[in-house]
Amino acid sequence: MKVLMFGWEFPPHISGGLGTACYGLTKGLAEFKDVSVIFVVPKAYGDEDQSSMKLVGANEVPVTRKQIQFSNLQSKIDYYEVESGMIPYVDPEEFWKLTTKVVSEKTRFIETNSEGKINFSGKYDQNLFQEIYNYSIVAEVIARDNEFDVIHAHDWLAYPAGIAAKRASGKPLVIHVHATDFDRSGGSVNPTVYAMEKEGMDAADQIIAVSNMTRNIVIEKYNINPDKVTTVYNAVEPLSQEEKIKLKKGVDEKIVTFLGRITMQKGPEYFVEAANMVLKKMNNVRFVMAGSGDMMNAMVKRAAELKIADRFHFTGFLKGDDVFDMFRMSDVFVMPSVSEPFGIVPLEAMQSNVPVIISYQSGVSEILRYAIKIDYWDTYAMADAIYGLINYPALHNMFKEYGKAEVDSLLWKNSAKNVRDVYLKAIGNE
Repeated sequence: MKVLMFGWEFPPHISGGLGTACYGLTKGLAEFKDVSVIFVVPKAYGDEDQSSMKLVGANEVPVTRKQIQFSNLQSKIDYYEVESGMIPYVDPEEFWKLTTKVVSEKTRFIETNSEGKINFSGKYDQNLFQEIYNYSIVAEVIARDNEFDVIHAHDWLAYPAGIAAKRASGKPLVIHVHATDFDRSGGSVNPTVYAMEKEGMDAADQIIAVSNMTRNIVIEKYNINPDKVTTVYNAVEPLSQEEKIKLKKGVDEKIVTFLGRITMQKGPEYFVEAANMVLKKMNNVRFVMAGSGDMMNAMVKRAAELKIADRFHFTGFLKGDDVFDMFRMSDVFVMPSVSEPFGIVPLEAMQSNVPVIISYQSGVSEILRYAIKIDYWDTYAMADAIYGLINYPALHNMFKEYGKAEVDSLLWKNSAKNVRDVYLKAIGNE
């Protein structure tokens, strides 16, 4: 079974858990001899691990090309003629001429480089919607040029690409809902994003949700038939090397860590307030907020207002080995998410022998037994849990040991088997 998979990011070039999940899933699928994956990202850098699949950068795929030889020129001029009524342009002046003409509603404009390829930044910037659109154009080309049995699109950024590939090939589409705009926005959804999510869900033959919480949102908020929505929990990639010698902290105090995007969805303000409560009871503790986001300055300001800045540290965005180095220095990990479809980071913390505190409002709380669970807004309960884990060794060791054993059983191979079953169901519905 050949899978054409679309995802916006892939390690080591990631901004969060989406890329990590895509990597783990492709490695899990690689353990099944009857499954092979072509993974398409907007921009390939060349340093990605391709041991479990073939990685294709949309920035490396030329559109349909036609060469024109002009007798009075020494060099060839390539004119890139894209199917489906698309009209590319060579330079801004030519583009202006084309856009001033009366064209049909089906005409689409794209910009290509000298090799007939579309440039992608692969980032989440002001050109995001244009890149999503261009990504879907390349998906159409890839779908025509490759043999595969099923299409798998990760998250809303890749849904248009998945839809385009389905239209070009007629193959079944599976979409993977890692989050919805209800999670990211706190309920104040962006109508454009919602429309893209809804279109992807309607077009999909099968839908994978990362938790029952997310599955319910898909069914209730997007009016999707429950029969085509399956929950498949994420897992964690086993550590590939022996755990390193515990790093020296440089301080004698206990360290409590928040690691994630510093945005409304992740509840960073509740972590700061809980930290303040703990620091009123004890001084031998430091708090670390590792990550970046639009609430960063507000959190720095709040820590200063509470006069805890000398005990509160901001590291900026961490990835790769830096994440595990942070965990090795941590005594407690806290994820106070307001709305977390799943949440892989607590699993990585538990893997590193760190007890975790997570919100009930996270999908991962559905499967973890050896994690302390609190409501994100209950800063008193959060502070009590932090205080207990750093002051009572028996409690700390129990959650550390049993948590490590629990998370070691959450393998991507098991999640991949469930995804493979969804593929078979989609193909059967073809």
